[in-house]
Amino acid sequence: MAARTKARKRAVDVLYEADLRGSDPLAVLRDRIADGNPPVPEHAVRLVEGVVEHAARIDELIEKHASGWSLDRLPDVDRAVLRMAVFELLWVDDVPDAVVIDEAVELAKSLSTDDSPAYVNGVLGGIVKAEIPT
Repeated sequence: MAARTKARKRAVDVLYEADLRGSDPLAVLRDRIADGNPPVPEHAVRLVEGVVEHAARIDELIEKHASGWSLDRLPDVDRAVLRMAVFELLWVDDVPDAVVIDEAVELAKSLSTDDSPAYVNGVLGGIVKAEIPT
């Protein structure tokens, strides 16, 4: 598994755990870093910190493009995957959009429901079309 793929998985794990517990993602991240097993890659730290920094805008965009679903109604894992991917799409310039979307879809395939990959792809595609100039 590629380094950034592992980092994305770790970031989703942290965001998911924080969401379920109603905890601060940065506190969960600090706990994971302190534990060190498994290690938390630098890109995962960047992703979690970015999601926290831009949380309001990220959630607004997901709500806008979620096709009639409120953020609270989304499966918890999908919400974590979407938050991580939206941050990476809009604020991380060194990763192509297609790679971010593909990685998010793969995470949804391995971690969530059968319908999640197509849904994640659709939401992220809508955000790219609306928010990223071509």
